[in-house]
Amino acid sequence: MVAHLPPAVKHLVTLRNPHTLPGPALPKLRNVFASTFREAQDKKARTGWLVLTTCALLTANRPSTIGHLYRFATEANGNSTGTTDGIAHAVNVAALMRESALKSTIFVGVPRVILSLGALHQSLGDDVRDALRRQSRRTASSENIEPIILRGRGLWDSIYAPHADKLHDKLGSYHPDFIAFIIQAYGSVLSPMPGKTKSYGDGSSIDDPDQGNLSRALGSVVGIATLRAEERVAPQLISHVFGLLKARYVENQSDEDAWLSSDEGTEWVIRTVDRIVDVVSSEAQEAQAQVKL
Repeated sequence: MVAHLPPAVKHLVTLRNPHTLPGPALPKLRNVFASTFREAQDKKARTGWLVLTTCALLTANRPSTIGHLYRFATEANGNSTGTTDGIAHAVNVAALMRESALKSTIFVGVPRVILSLGALHQSLGDDVRDALRRQSRRTASSENIEPIILRGRGLWDSIYAPHADKLHDKLGSYHPDFIAFIIQAYGSVLSPMPGKTKSYGDGSSIDDPDQGNLSRALGSVVGIATLRAEERVAPQLISHVFGLLKARYVENQSDEDAWLSSDEGTEWVIRTVDRIVDVVSSEAQEAQAQVKL
């Protein structure tokens, strides 16, 4: 059993910037939270704001900011976390944030999601942590694999139509298991789970079967926020921008989802991600400039 890294290997892993970058100064961070949240309130898009902010911070790889976002979002509702309503709201905020992080795995991979989920988990009080769902709703079995694949292909078609079949076959030609993996991931992770979807103003508890469930439109907000913050992945970003715009055709969607999937709402999502990423990245850029000087 190898108990310790060899000295040379240990030295190597300390090179090439192995650590996450710190977030900006807290006043600067809270200022951008406050200004973008006020806009979201005016546009009745608080759920979209929470989702896109979570995903932007996660993709920027600033896990230290995730706990600050959770605290800001729970305070912004006006309920004390010491009250029953306050705890229910805090549980809902935490569930929406961790669901947003989970969906981000499809776009930016596991490592950053682990760091951000860990930071969120450490920020929760025991009462909130104990009220979050602990049993998986996504474990594949012989009974549910067919509905998962059907959900995945349905979401795929709704995002990529009229090019869905062509793109499916193109990615399958790269590796036959690649497209199978994507369709299953779309069905089990990216698409809404069966049941009701949740919004920022809701409460939640351990008995809530739909805890954290994000709508079809909000799944596209996840895609846009992560890919915009990731940078240099324009084809994929454009695809998921179209995905949000096409979410306007979903039946019985909420007023918030209808606005988010409008031309104006989609533009707001992109611009808000840019504002958040610019703030959380600014101090690192300033530090690099000072080093060059």
